[in-house]
Amino acid sequence: MRQEKIQLGQDVAQILLNSKFLFFVSYKGLKVKDMNEFRSKLIEAGANCHILKNRVVRKIAELNGLDALASLKVTGDSAVIFGDDPGAAAKVVSKFTKDTNNVIAAKCGYFDGAVLTVDDIKAIADLPSREALLCQLLGLINTIPTQLVRVISARSVSVVNVVNAYKEKLEKAN
Repeated sequence: MRQEKIQLGQDVAQILLNSKFLFFVSYKGLKVKDMNEFRSKLIEAGANCHILKNRVVRKIAELNGLDALASLKVTGDSAVIFGDDPGAAAKVVSKFTKDTNNVIAAKCGYFDGAVLTVDDIKAIADLPSREALLCQLLGLINTIPTQLVRVISARSVSVVNVVNAYKEKLEKAN
């Protein structure tokens, strides 16, 4: 086997094994300047985009024990998007799908050992950002002590109200 093919196989294996997600998108008919803009937006989102042969991805996945990825039946020209944050990359793909009138369109994906459909990728794109989810979680955690303080203070206020009512009753009786 030629050295170039061996190196390509090693590079693709590193991509498949070290990436948290993979999205396969079609790009046929996209202008070069639009593809460069797409790639730069993906880089800003912490992802990369490479044009890889479907057959090579399938074979390397098979050799590395990624059976679900090896079973994907991806056809046509495909760009492979990979990285660490699937939400940010899915948002970029979704935006470019709208901006390019479906020239760039998600085909399928792979995340955490499972195959993703186009609808799954759209659902990931619709999720709030990681920071927004962390803020929501922090808000929920913050409400627990606040509610606890309200319950405790409500108990003490009700005891004071009962004592005051009893005092007023005694004063009226005298």
